[in-house]
Amino acid sequence: MLSVKEAESIVLNLAQPPDSQRDVETVDLLAASGRILAAPVTSSLDFPYWDNSAMDGYAVRFADVENCSAEKPAVLEVVEEIPAGSRPQNTVQPGEAARIFTGAMMPDGADTVVMQEETRREGDRIFVLVAPEKPQAFVRHKGAFYQAGTTLLNPGTVINAPEMAVLATAQCLQVPVYRRLRVAIFSTGDELVSPDQPLSPGKLVDSNQYALTVLLAQMGCEPIRLGIIPDNKDALQKAIGQAISTADVVLSTGGVSVGDYDYVEKILADLGGKIHIQAVAIKPGKPLTVAAFKRGETKYDAPISSSDCLYFGLPGNPVSALVCCWRFVVPALRKMSGLGADAWGPEFVKARCNVELRSIGKRETYVWGKLYLVMGVWEFEPASGSQNSANLINLANTTGLAVLPAAETWIPPGEFVEVLKVSY
Repeated sequence: MLSVKEAESIVLNLAQPPDSQRDVETVDLLAASGRILAAPVTSSLDFPYWDNSAMDGYAVRFADVENCSAEKPAVLEVVEEIPAGSRPQNTVQPGEAARIFTGAMMPDGADTVVMQEETRREGDRIFVLVAPEKPQAFVRHKGAFYQAGTTLLNPGTVINAPEMAVLATAQCLQVPVYRRLRVAIFSTGDELVSPDQPLSPGKLVDSNQYALTVLLAQMGCEPIRLGIIPDNKDALQKAIGQAISTADVVLSTGGVSVGDYDYVEKILADLGGKIHIQAVAIKPGKPLTVAAFKRGETKYDAPISSSDCLYFGLPGNPVSALVCCWRFVVPALRKMSGLGADAWGPEFVKARCNVELRSIGKRETYVWGKLYLVMGVWEFEPASGSQNSANLINLANTTGLAVLPAAETWIPPGEFVEVLKVSY
């Protein structure tokens, strides 16, 4: 049985980033929302595009106003009004000013903007009552924020609202992004029924497939739901074969323990998969299987871009399945999706827990609950009720998993613990 760290290392070594050519597609600007940038983006435009005003006021020559005061104001003739979006028509000469608005292009001859609050206007004349602190005051210069030809955004960047604004500003209408990972999901077990079926005695509702579908969608993957597969070797072999032939990653739940009806590992080996992990010293979630399939070396070759298929056989218990996903699958999917190397791994923080935490000490234990900031300090509150791998009810609103090392059986109240932030 592997330690959590050993399993994490194996998983991240198996997970390979997308190919910078084969796994790239070009999409329209708005369609790039939430996608991962696959190539550096540059622009032929400086930003700002030209010198412009940072304030509503007057564009002036610094030499005309550098010594003025309320007692001895500088008196200037207003020769033009420049709203945002207009091109100036005049050159500001000594003794002149141009009325200007925020974002408007600076006129030739002017090098400084004085705020309108520091002036008094009488007809076509203004009285500047406060001298600017320095030349170029309230002027945003061309190229001050970005110089044409340099890199705007790097590969591996997720395109959210700020990045979308940058791309639009650069007039980047076609965006190179990594294709979405195709992830097949199915649940195994004769005891399972879907939520829309009647619940007869002895049966369980399949929640795993729905939880994993949402998790994958939140990560920007393309979920492929294959349904519930009965505890039948032929049916399982057919489902696994279909999954590895159509997906980059496969997530199955159940069938990886040591019961009489747990066939998954044998089928994986029969289909040409190499099993790298069979069990991990983690609670909840010990029965975790990880296998890799090489294209061209299996009975089911896929017509997709990636060269390999990674298989995760997750425990059937709902909490165990999600904990293993958060701890092992999510980092692998981040890497395979094309995120930058600094965004792959799980994120841990030190948080104070005001109640005691206990474990039996044989496996690294993960306690689910809420993680929040109190006056700049992280605090962790375990979920109320039973910390049982079958109790998915108190898993709702989980934002963190407190970690008790394998040899640690008790952490007293008020101590700081390592907490895995639950994010996608």
